[in-house]
Amino acid sequence: MRRRGGGTATADDDGAVMMELHLADLHPALGDPALNSMNFLNEVAQDYPDAVSLAAGRPYEEFFEFSALHRYLDIFRQHLVDDLGQDSGQVRRTLFQYGRTKGIVHHLVARNLAVDEGMTVDPEAIVVTVGCQEAMFLVLRALRTGPRDVLLAAAPTYVGLTGAARLLDFPVRPVATTDSGVDLADLRDQVDQARAEGLRPRACYLMPDFANPSGASISLSDRRALLDLAAEKELLLIEDNPYGLFPVTESRRLPTLKALDTNRQVVYLGSFAKTVLPGARVGYVVADQLVPNAGGGNGLLADQLAKVKSMVSVNTSPVAQAVVGGVLLAHDCSLVAATVRQRAVYADNLRHLVHGLGSRFPAGSSVRWTVPAGGFFVVVTVPFPVDDALLHRSAGKYGVLWTPMAHFYGDGVPVHALRLSVSAVTRDDIDRGLDRLAELVAGEVTWRDARSGYVDSSRSQKGKE
Repeated sequence: MRRRGGGTATADDDGAVMMELHLADLHPALGDPALNSMNFLNEVAQDYPDAVSLAAGRPYEEFFEFSALHRYLDIFRQHLVDDLGQDSGQVRRTLFQYGRTKGIVHHLVARNLAVDEGMTVDPEAIVVTVGCQEAMFLVLRALRTGPRDVLLAAAPTYVGLTGAARLLDFPVRPVATTDSGVDLADLRDQVDQARAEGLRPRACYLMPDFANPSGASISLSDRRALLDLAAEKELLLIEDNPYGLFPVTESRRLPTLKALDTNRQVVYLGSFAKTVLPGARVGYVVADQLVPNAGGGNGLLADQLAKVKSMVSVNTSPVAQAVVGGVLLAHDCSLVAATVRQRAVYADNLRHLVHGLGSRFPAGSSVRWTVPAGGFFVVVTVPFPVDDALLHRSAGKYGVLWTPMAHFYGDGVPVHALRLSVSAVTRDDIDRGLDRLAELVAGEVTWRDARSGYVDSSRSQKGKE
C-alpha cells in the first residue's frame, strides 16, 4: 500500500492496483454535516417506505400529468413561431441545441413577475438556472472574492444555502429571527460586528414569505425597514421566494422585497419547482445591480452570473424551460392562476395539521408549534432533544418521518424541535402521521421522565399553542 497524489494505492483480490482517495484530501466542506443533510433525509425515507412522511417539502404528485408535458411543449413551440417569428429550423435549434446561457424563457419570467408580483424587471437582468440551487451558487460564487467576505443568513437557514456557501469557503453568520421574521436589531449588530472585525458582509440571505424551515413571514413594515437598513449599511439582500404563492388566504400575500426595492438592493431568487414541476429543475435569478464595464458604461450583475453559469452548467435544459414556458403561456403568465388547485390543497392541509396538533396536544401541554400564514412547514417544539437517531427510531418504531430542526442550524447545538411538511400528503396521511407523532412524544417523555438528573440545556423553538 502506498500513497500516490493524495490517495492510497491498494490491491484488490486479483492483485489489481486501485486508487483510494481519503476524505481528508478532498475539499473540507465534503465532511460538513450540511452537505449530508439532503442525502441523509432521502435515505431515511427510502429505508422506511411504509412510514408516513411529514418530512418531504416537495409538491403533491397527483398534480402532475404525463400528457401535460407534450401539451405545454407544443404551446411553447407555437409561441416561438407565432410570437417570436422563428422558422422551423430556428425552432429546432432553440429546443434541441444548447441555447442561450441566460435562458430562453427570460421574457416570460419577466412577464410573470409583472403579473403576479408587480415587479418591473428587464428580461436581460434574469438568468434562468438549473433549479434555484444553481441560482444560489452563482450569486455566492460571484460575491465571494476573498477571506474577508462573510455572508449573513436568517437562522434557521435553508440547508441548501449553507451547503453551497461552505463549498465556496464563504463563512455564514447567523442572524436572529423572531416569530414575524428577521430580527432587524440583530442584523444591524451582525453587520457592525463583522466590519469591526475587519470583515466584509457581502449580503444577507432570507426567505420573507413562509420560510423554510420556520414558516415565518416578515411583516410589511419590517420589509420596508429591512430595505432601509440594507441601504444604510450598503448591504445586498438575497431574497429567496419558493413558497410565496401559497398563503392560507389571498389577503395574506405581501409584496416581495424586490417589488418594494427602489435601489437595486435585492437579488431575487425564484423557482418553478413548487409551482410547476420539480423534475424540470428550472429556477432563475433576477440580478439587476449595475456593474461598470471595463470599457465604460454599465452592465448588469446578471451578465456576470451568466459567465459563471457558462462554466458550471453551460445552459439550462431548453426542453425543461419550454415546459415551464408552456405553463406560463397557458395561464397568461400568471402562476397565481396556474396554482389555484395547489393553493387550496396546501392551505387546507396546513389548517388540518395545525388543528390536529391542537387536538392531540391540548393547552398546557409541553408541546408547542408555529402557526404559519402559508407555505408548507410547521415547526413543533418538544420537551427533549431531536436528532437523527430519534428520527430513525420514529420511522422504525412509530412509522412517521419528519425533519430534525438541527439540520437548519449546523452548529452542533441540540435542538428541541422538528419540522413537519404538509405539501406531499393527504388529510388522512396527516391524521395517521400525527397519531404516530403523538405516540412518539408520549414515549419519549415517559422514558426521559424516568431518568434521574435529566437537564434541559438545548435550544428550543418559539411557537404558539
